[in-house]
Amino acid sequence: MRASRLNLAVLAIAAACGTTASLASSHREGPYIASQPKVDGTDLYMFRSYEPGRQDFVTILANYIPFQDPQGGPNFNQFDPNALYEIHIDNNGDGVEDITFQFQFKNSSKSTALNVGGKPVKIPLIASGPISGINPASLNVRETYTVNVVRGSRRGGARSAGTNAAGGSAVFDKPVDNIGEKSFPGGYAAYANQHIYSLAIPGCSTPGKVFVGQRKEPFYIAVGKIFDLFNLNPLGPESGGNNNDLEGKNVSTLALELPIGCITAAGEPVIGAFTTASVRQARVVNGAPATGLGNASREGGAWAQVSRLGMPLVNEVVIGLEDKDKFNASRPKDDAAKFADYVTNPVLPALVESLFPSAKAPTNFPRTDLLTVFLKGIAGVNQPKSVVPAEMLRLNTTTAATAAAAQNPLGVAGGDLAGFPNGRRPADDVVDLSLRVAMGALCVLTGPTDSLQVGCKPSDAPAGGLPLTDGVRKTAANFGQSFPYLTAPLPGNSNPAAAGGTAFP
Repeated sequence: MRASRLNLAVLAIAAACGTTASLASSHREGPYIASQPKVDGTDLYMFRSYEPGRQDFVTILANYIPFQDPQGGPNFNQFDPNALYEIHIDNNGDGVEDITFQFQFKNSSKSTALNVGGKPVKIPLIASGPISGINPASLNVRETYTVNVVRGSRRGGARSAGTNAAGGSAVFDKPVDNIGEKSFPGGYAAYANQHIYSLAIPGCSTPGKVFVGQRKEPFYIAVGKIFDLFNLNPLGPESGGNNNDLEGKNVSTLALELPIGCITAAGEPVIGAFTTASVRQARVVNGAPATGLGNASREGGAWAQVSRLGMPLVNEVVIGLEDKDKFNASRPKDDAAKFADYVTNPVLPALVESLFPSAKAPTNFPRTDLLTVFLKGIAGVNQPKSVVPAEMLRLNTTTAATAAAAQNPLGVAGGDLAGFPNGRRPADDVVDLSLRVAMGALCVLTGPTDSLQVGCKPSDAPAGGLPLTDGVRKTAANFGQSFPYLTAPLPGNSNPAAAGGTAFP
């Protein structure tokens, strides 16, 4: 494909960057999920692994539990043991999951006690002393998880356990959050590193990797200025013009590194991915339970999906307020029937024009250019051969990974074919790309003959060639260079406002 056409794939993202009260890619984006942070999916990343020697693997990172203050003790941010967290892969373009990785958690208290005046009294803290190794005696609460692999329908398919390739256990330990430097005398990064496991995947001869734990929030955006009616210069400098308002936050990550040959279908190199969280349909509150950890409620019934995330910013700024919970409960295969109007007639461009009259909103209705980006993928870039319109993150696994030092944060639009919208890497600037695509960048790039066949032309989007930006940018150097790529979380004994976080070794 010619470079000029590849650049067209700016078309990266969901139309968006913020008209609601939510604060980032998919943080607190719906009325219900705002009250359920433990099952709130915030961001999804998927890319060819660029760690040297791992080019035959795909890394998928699903982030949950937004806006974690590092000093958030004494009860730190554990996953919900009553929830089901899932990463789904569609490897034939039909909008339905073909492989699902299911994560379930268990929290166990060791009831550590100190002798006080001759009586053993349980301690009020999550740790009784310095922490090192996996599940040390000093860790008062042990958090473990299982990884089950389902082939076919997530509820009706064949389900089998993923295991630790070293020893065969089906139970994995999650590192406790970064309480602070004194709690980890050997350093938090070294402690967390011990919780990267070689994952034996049923039906796959090559093991992958799995890590679950707290990370420094990777998403970057000028939150305050954007939600103050875009109180910034959208044509200002692309880097350094504004503060990243999420710099002092942490997040919790489900990380997988999977062999490409185990997750692709014959003859189709493009895979789609989305992550969901589900809870039981019924809950009865016990009040104050007699014993146990975190069992103040009884839950039962079928699983009910309450969170869903594929492409960034979709539910945030594309879906209408009344339908946000509906979108979180929906499945990609139903998107064209249920939510297409939000894409073909988007609100965000009209808002931008109302605030910046010189930035004229596109006039091509229905917005077939956005329908292509959101629901199909770009032909010749990341569109499956037989695609059913469905919103999810898509990756062409035959596109070689770009080394960290050579990555362009603008991805395909910047000539880096291994970046967004062909998957998504931590440093890809999805905010800037969202603004540009929403304002018609694809209509400009497709040219007067509509070479991308997206149904619009340059005259439909007079502002489509503007370098719109929120003034915040990072590069791959701000993240780790190996799995799980996201940097170690900020420690709980400090909360720096500027850049920080130790790279994960």
